[in-house]
Amino acid sequence: MEHVKRYGVAAVLAAVVALAGCSQAPAADPDTPGSSSPPVPSGPTPVATATVTAGHPDEPAPKEVLVEVVVNGGLAGVRNKLVVQYDGTYTLRKGTRPPTSGRLTGAQVAELRAALEDPAYAKVPARPTGSPVADGFTYYVTHAQRLVVVQDGEERPAALERVFKALPDGHPPTSP
Repeated sequence: MEHVKRYGVAAVLAAVVALAGCSQAPAADPDTPGSSSPPVPSGPTPVATATVTAGHPDEPAPKEVLVEVVVNGGLAGVRNKLVVQYDGTYTLRKGTRPPTSGRLTGAQVAELRAALEDPAYAKVPARPTGSPVADGFTYYVTHAQRLVVVQDGEERPAALERVFKALPDGHPPTSP
């Protein structure tokens, strides 16, 4: 009987691992010409999951990622990555420079969360809908395991602009 229990648990764990792996979108290297898939993160990115904390079962832990914004392209060949945690701390990596960090105020975090959780943002197309601009930027915005990719040259929905304005510095990190 112990033999059956042991293999039953192993089978359940294998199924969970297999299902968790199926929810990941395939990624391509953004440095590859013609690649339109999301960039491969430079380091481990925590997956946003529900965590039980102090009586709030749906509140994420403070150090979990609220939003990740990757900007690639432009004349200078920008490759920047901004990661904002639920507690408002953020890290910005520009190219190969050492990362910088900061912290949003409580009001700024609330504004960013409201923009990301707005039902209108959930309707923003996940992939580019227009023609890209030569030497324009491509923006990869990840929130709650949903990736939105937009390019310069296409009309941006107001809900996406609201998210961009709520980021540190009031816009995605486009400067080299």
